[in-house]
Amino acid sequence: MQCLGAICGAGVVKGFQPTQYQLLGGGANSVQHGYTKGDGLGAEIVGTFVLVYTVFSATDAKRSARDSHVPILAPLPIGFAVFLVHLATIPITGTGINPARSLGAAIIYNREHAWDDHWIFWVGPFIGAALAAVYHQIVIRAIPFKSRA
Repeated sequence: MQCLGAICGAGVVKGFQPTQYQLLGGGANSVQHGYTKGDGLGAEIVGTFVLVYTVFSATDAKRSARDSHVPILAPLPIGFAVFLVHLATIPITGTGINPARSLGAAIIYNREHAWDDHWIFWVGPFIGAALAAVYHQIVIRAIPFKSRA
């Protein structure tokens, strides 16, 4: 469903602003000049790791048992993580961190440069998310928390 939504969203943008859409490459992600494919892959892995780890940490059920305010405040660190990841990775890849968004823009734009590095925007987020899940589950959740006595 997310991929379908991204395709529809990219189509709506193309329909409403066709000139700017073409001028800006349809929002399709690609590794920018001056960076290697390895740089792009690394940026996507690290960016996705930061986002997914933040989501896991902010919404961890173990935390909410200790801190009753965590569910209410969870969007703040998540939004801040998205902001920081974008600041760091826009110059490198245009910030994928979500394969569905990258796919939607590539399908609607459908020009060669949209597909040149497209694999990076699937492989990077999957590796980054898997590493964040492993780190959170094995390292962070394994740390015992002191209970208030």
